[in-house]
Amino acid sequence: MAKYVEQRDGGHYVAGTRISLDSVVYAFKRGASPESIYRSFPLIGSLENVYGAITFYLAHKDTVEAYLRDQERVSQELATAQTPLPESLSKKLRQAREEAHPRGR
Repeated sequence: MAKYVEQRDGGHYVAGTRISLDSVVYAFKRGASPESIYRSFPLIGSLENVYGAITFYLAHKDTVEAYLRDQERVSQELATAQTPLPESLSKKLRQAREEAHPRGR
């Protein structure tokens, strides 16, 4: 029997890939079809892997939902703890962006 999801580095991934289970689950919850998810993440390898990841989610919904909530909490904590760039660096970045992509051209 194939293993479609694996845990590593503190996260859940489609087995043998760097694609997070989160990516597949969020797309599925937004109403994306397995075929659409496969087109969005071709490195997932096969449509079978998409269905396998979705099946894993549905079979372990409470656990995966708790994991997703925890991931969102960690993400929020990191965003809150992130120190803003110094104004001088922010200004240089804005100027470089403008020079690279000037408006009105």
